[in-house]
Amino acid sequence: MKKISLVVPCYNEEESIPLFFQTVSKVIDTMNTPTPTVVPEYVFVDDGSSDNTLTEMKQLNHDHPDTVHFRSFSRNFGKESALAAGLQAATGDYVAVMDVDLQDPPELLPKMFALIENDGYDCVGTIQKERRGQSKLRAFLSASFYNVINHISEVRIEPNARDYRLMTRQFVDTVLSLPEFNRFSKGIFSWVGFKTTYLTYESQPRAAGTTHWNLRQLFAYSIEGIIDFSNAPLRLATWVGSISFILSIIGLIFVIVRALTVGGAVAGWPSLVVIMLLIGGIQLFCLGILGQYINKIYLETKHRPKYIIREEK
Repeated sequence: MKKISLVVPCYNEEESIPLFFQTVSKVIDTMNTPTPTVVPEYVFVDDGSSDNTLTEMKQLNHDHPDTVHFRSFSRNFGKESALAAGLQAATGDYVAVMDVDLQDPPELLPKMFALIENDGYDCVGTIQKERRGQSKLRAFLSASFYNVINHISEVRIEPNARDYRLMTRQFVDTVLSLPEFNRFSKGIFSWVGFKTTYLTYESQPRAAGTTHWNLRQLFAYSIEGIIDFSNAPLRLATWVGSISFILSIIGLIFVIVRALTVGGAVAGWPSLVVIMLLIGGIQLFCLGILGQYINKIYLETKHRPKYIIREEK
């Protein structure tokens, strides 16, 4: 029998946790019928929730001490840290990453398991079709992000790929061997390689609660991914600076030639001020890009832990 560890990051999900456990348990039961095939291990990670999420985890652990475990952070460290903590705690032969809100359908687990067992895949990921109720703006920004990052990064990330996936022990150990503080899991899963395939599924509604991701957070997360897996913004800053320099040389030559041929000072103080502001804006833009990369280096060099565990069992 194979042990499957289910890593489940949670933030203010007290209503979803019991529903998740009940639903996944039924799927595991079908996988063990008629012949016992898998042993489940649930690894819940409380990402500094302010509701009764931890209480629900403790109750499940009390009722199922051999199969349900939890780790609780000292504060909110973010989903990437929760994901890393869950992967480090998982002990299974195979490890699945799932959202607790059941938007990742557990019914796919048997097929994912079969693909790894029978077809030799190291990872089976999932791609969600367009979400129900998603605004056109959000859908456009999401598609634009994948287009941009796949054009400027050496690592291809499948559009609309979810964190929901089943991985072999070797795959997970390789992911955990990457020591960086700044983590963009979708990119890391693609970067490590291995034999990977994807399953597509229709979007599912949340089992309970509301989403904790707003447009601003998603945009910031997208910027994280671009900076972590591409140096194209640095090259852009270099090209913008170079073009600005060349234009300024052309402008200087024009001023000199006009002064020699026409005579007199060049009129147009407003245009001069606009040009100065434009060049200053370009410089600040380039410094901003550089600052983002320096900030990443700064966070890495401090060697702080990705998370702090307050309680676990």
